[in-house]
Amino acid sequence: MRIVPLITAIVVALILYGVVLKRDEVMAFATGTAPAEQTQQDTEGDTPVETAEAEAENPVTEAKVRVMAMKSTAQLVDTQIILRGETEAMREVDVMAETAGKVISEPLRKGAFVQEGELLCKLDPGTRQTSLAEAEAAYANALAGVPEAQARVPEAEARLAEANAALSEAKINETAASRLSEGGFASETRVAAATAQLRSSEAAVVSAQAGVEAAKAGLESAQAAIQAAEAGVARAKDDIAKLDIKAPFAGLLETDTAELGALLTAGGHCASILQLDPIKLVGFVPETQVGKIAVGSPAGARFTDGSTITGRVSFVSRRADPLTRTFRVEINVPNTALQISAGQTVEIGIQAEGAPAHLVPQSALTLNDQGDIGVRTVSDDMTAQFMGVTILRDTQEGMLVADLPETVNIITVGQEFVTDGVPVIPSYEDVLQ
Repeated sequence: MRIVPLITAIVVALILYGVVLKRDEVMAFATGTAPAEQTQQDTEGDTPVETAEAEAENPVTEAKVRVMAMKSTAQLVDTQIILRGETEAMREVDVMAETAGKVISEPLRKGAFVQEGELLCKLDPGTRQTSLAEAEAAYANALAGVPEAQARVPEAEARLAEANAALSEAKINETAASRLSEGGFASETRVAAATAQLRSSEAAVVSAQAGVEAAKAGLESAQAAIQAAEAGVARAKDDIAKLDIKAPFAGLLETDTAELGALLTAGGHCASILQLDPIKLVGFVPETQVGKIAVGSPAGARFTDGSTITGRVSFVSRRADPLTRTFRVEINVPNTALQISAGQTVEIGIQAEGAPAHLVPQSALTLNDQGDIGVRTVSDDMTAQFMGVTILRDTQEGMLVADLPETVNIITVGQEFVTDGVPVIPSYEDVLQ
């Protein structure tokens, strides 16, 4: 059972032996030069002049590191903004009862597809039909009282006209009696009688005006009674209409509808419905990239099972989440077969403006001492040089990266054994296509 630790110890001992005791041979193998001992043996038979001439001809070859490199030229590619997101139903609603009653319909089971306006739950009407009949009767009575109230108005107006005529006559008699009395042709008794008749006519006019106002008020009251009766009928009909709880839109039942015999109060749950065609893909983009996305931009998504789907951006939030400082992005995609469910994890790619990029092997990427990701390149003076990159997209052929010169020699093998300024001897391979 202890064979594995024993083997591990032997391997570690061999590594330490090579690093400590055979360091020159290991370094010579890595740099492609001969060991110091071999060099000494090879040069023992040479004269000092010959050795000096050899070193003068090739003074730095022994310090160079052999690497594999590729000559890469930037190509214009469609950049993508990659997001992690999930699917959401286009619409989701909990259908509630608007009135109280006992369920008298058979339940529909979850997963069933329902059409817009399809009956979900039916409630027992109880005495609501009786209430409707009473409201309709009150409405009929109110209608019957309107003609009588309307007839009182012209009668009152006729009495007012008669009173006004009598008042005019009384004024004429009172004026005539007063003038005759001034000339000594009429007695004071006649004048007093004419004055009394005038006062009586004025009172009759006031009474007639009050009668007209009362008739008009009666007509308005009859009309108000009609409106109240109409409202009562409308309330009774609306209460009856609420007994049939219907689907507000076509979709899938996420829950069973209320069970037969269940008592629902106002606000009681009847069913939950999801609209999944079309369906939304929802992701959150950082503020550094939100300016690259516009409504209508082409987008695609890949599910965990490898399947893909395409659509277009339908919404970009203009307010950042206060906690994550990201912006919500929605993409509408067709889902006619309802094969996509709400809540699935997706990797979303949104197409942005094209940018120059290099296609490099993923193994060529490395980190510098500061932890920045990039590649090591062969500079013009044949030394290694680190260049930072921005990863645009991961493809099956390699990584698309930006922020490099238009043409660059990228070290693909041996980049981990060199640092900036180390001389290299590159051997070039084909460019990734």
